[in-house]
Amino acid sequence: MKSIKTDNKKQSITNFAAIKTAIANNEEELLKELLADQKMQEIEKSHFIELAEFSNNSAILKTLKAIPLNK
Repeated sequence: MKSIKTDNKKQSITNFAAIKTAIANNEEELLKELLADQKMQEIEKSHFIELAEFSNNSAILKTLKAIPLNK
């Protein structure tokens, strides 16, 4: 039997990869869906912003900068 913690960790890793892919592919709408009602750690947020700066997509950067941080 799998634990809830293990399932949550796998889901988190999958979501992290999906967010990175959406940023790399300039998929703004998918990114918004993946980030809906989410908070994240500052290190994750800065990583995603740094990745988005390579494509220089202002809409994606704006979306990422608006993500609230976990406290």
